[in-house]
Amino acid sequence: MDKKEIQFFRDLLNRQLDELLEQADSTISSLRQVDSVEADPLDRASQEAISSELLRFRERESRLIKKIRSALERIEEEDFGICDGCGEEIALARLKARPVATLCIECKTRMEEIEKLYI
Repeated sequence: MDKKEIQFFRDLLNRQLDELLEQADSTISSLRQVDSVEADPLDRASQEAISSELLRFRERESRLIKKIRSALERIEEEDFGICDGCGEEIALARLKARPVATLCIECKTRMEEIEKLYI
């Protein structure tokens, strides 16, 4: 991968990280607003459902933030775009679709087939 492509992914990942961190702040603010105690059981149940959904969304955001930071570290260590499974380069098309990918499509497919056997 050349320097221009690396810079493209660095910029893309940094933009995604900034957006996610901004959304995380928004999610936390929303949780604080929903956190009031309601006397009506239906209102309370509705608020708990909203809070639960926001927490699940926040957990997904948190996992993606970790993956983005890991990808940025791989860029700095010059390991970005190398498959953890076979050591070959991950296709640019795959990285453009999923810049946090750590496996080439062949290794990812193989891993998913193995997972299906155990589920």
